[in-house]
Amino acid sequence: MIKSRLSMFRESVSMSLSNVAHNKMRSFLTILGIIIGVAAIIALITTVSGVTGEITSQFAAMGTGKFTVTVQGTALKPGLTETDVRKIEALENVDGVSVKLSSSAVAKFGSSWSEEVTLEGRNTAYFRRNDDLLARGRTLNRLDEEQHSFVCLISHDLQEKLFYGVDPLGKKLAVNGHSFTVIGILKESSGADVMSQALGGSGDETVIVPYTTAMRLVGSAYIRSLEVYVRDTDGTDDLIERTEEVLDAAFNGHDDTYTLINMSSLLDTMDTILGMMTTMLAGIASISLLVGGIGIMNMMLVSVTERTTEIGLRKALGAEPGQIQTQFLIEAFILSILGGILGIILGLLLSALLSSLIGTAFTLNGSAILLGVGFSAGVGIVFGWAPARKASRLNPIDALRAM
Repeated sequence: MIKSRLSMFRESVSMSLSNVAHNKMRSFLTILGIIIGVAAIIALITTVSGVTGEITSQFAAMGTGKFTVTVQGTALKPGLTETDVRKIEALENVDGVSVKLSSSAVAKFGSSWSEEVTLEGRNTAYFRRNDDLLARGRTLNRLDEEQHSFVCLISHDLQEKLFYGVDPLGKKLAVNGHSFTVIGILKESSGADVMSQALGGSGDETVIVPYTTAMRLVGSAYIRSLEVYVRDTDGTDDLIERTEEVLDAAFNGHDDTYTLINMSSLLDTMDTILGMMTTMLAGIASISLLVGGIGIMNMMLVSVTERTTEIGLRKALGAEPGQIQTQFLIEAFILSILGGILGIILGLLLSALLSSLIGTAFTLNGSAILLGVGFSAGVGIVFGWAPARKASRLNPIDALRAM
């Protein structure tokens, strides 16, 4: 019994393949909608996944495991004092607090000068957390902060502009008329971290000095921007609450005195938004699969009409309705799977091309491929069912009369 059914199934597959191969042009035009639909799904999802990964990595580079505080302050207290910063540093689970002051400056060395320099005030916590910024020399230390030292680190671009052919380490650089000793050189494109760039921070020509020195240069006794590094990210929310308590106390509970940004929350929100975009694009691309499915159903209905005599003969020879229905379902399934395979190949080629043009990494997306194959197979079964059922219900006598 089982052998007989297997034999009949193999025969149905063979006949379906033969019919598809015999009508090459019609079969191709039938599966064209499936090819376009699957290719669109693969290309869109794979390309969006690459772009999503790039965006996510950029957001991650802004700093998970930390949150930023931007202070607007009040009329009487326009920023945080060093005492306020020390209170935040003393909170449990704080791995460090990076202070930042920023202003424009004019830098000069010898006869070379630049008016497009960003002066940044930083502390040791910043370099301890970002230990890959330094190319040569040394970073700032606690002694530089305490003594308000006139030492600085310069970006690679500023070195190229002002110290062409000269080793800047140990040289004197004039910044807004004050003489600073160059103690370090930053790596190329490291003059501003990603977070600073995102918030409209420093440019490529940057001078970093101790924040205490920067406060004297700009004539400010207050700190308006800082980053709080978290030791254990599981306790980030609790640390944020305790930091807000310190900030509220610093400004006597006044509203709109500071803005706190949690990068981990931003990253989660971005992942959610990008996931919704991917789903939406896949849904739009799936519409073409429905069009392809209608094409398969139309072709199978035409095939039933053309093969009325064949169906009548098979029924007269004892073929059961279920066997007839199975054969036509198999044929529809083969067409849709064939379209799915060709669509996957075309979609991957398009995705590789788009990724190359956009400048993102091309990676195979297994879920997109499974989705494409699953959709195409489902379309073949769903839209092939009606023609198959029509074929199985043909009256053999009426079918034979058509001969």
